[in-house]
Amino acid sequence: MPVTVVDHPLIQHKLSVLRDRDTNVRDFRALATEITMLMAFEALRDLPLEDAVVQTPVAPAHVKRLAGKKLALVGILRAGLVMVDGILGLVPNARVGHIGLYRDPATLKPVEYYTKLPSDIAERHVFLLDPMLATGGSAAKAVTVLQEHGASSIKLLCIIGAPEGIEVVQTAHPDLDIILAARDERLDEHGYIVPGLGDAGDRIYGTR
Repeated sequence: MPVTVVDHPLIQHKLSVLRDRDTNVRDFRALATEITMLMAFEALRDLPLEDAVVQTPVAPAHVKRLAGKKLALVGILRAGLVMVDGILGLVPNARVGHIGLYRDPATLKPVEYYTKLPSDIAERHVFLLDPMLATGGSAAKAVTVLQEHGASSIKLLCIIGAPEGIEVVQTAHPDLDIILAARDERLDEHGYIVPGLGDAGDRIYGTR
């Protein structure tokens, strides 16, 4: 599936501040949440609607309401949690899941260490959330974990993606929708996105 880059002016402005190395933890966290909320308008645009009628103070109104599958927001630990908060602000009834992964130092492959998902994940539209799509290994593994638990309707939302990571995910899951706020130049020799914004988890939580 093609990659969608949400280039709304508000997103691009907030992203410019998010990238700045002098942006403090509080503002970085708030900006990441706000950018995710704005990205969600694009990610949620194809949710099915159904007709309904409500009574206004004046007369009956024919309206549209969300129909079909409900939503699940799954954050890849730990940085993905800040994106969960952004979408919950729009869809507070969404269920939330978590997938924890770490990179094996010997094989450099992602290893699953924690997974907690809604029991009805197979019946939900799933939004997999991680601010950075760098090497792509963790995202690709997380999609596989979701599929193993029965999920079939999955979209991957990342704030910034590198071409290398996009290719890895698309090779592993060619039918997956990927939604980004920015597609950056490349990875450096340490696996960081260039120009990127550094380590998203450290900047969100104030760690090193």
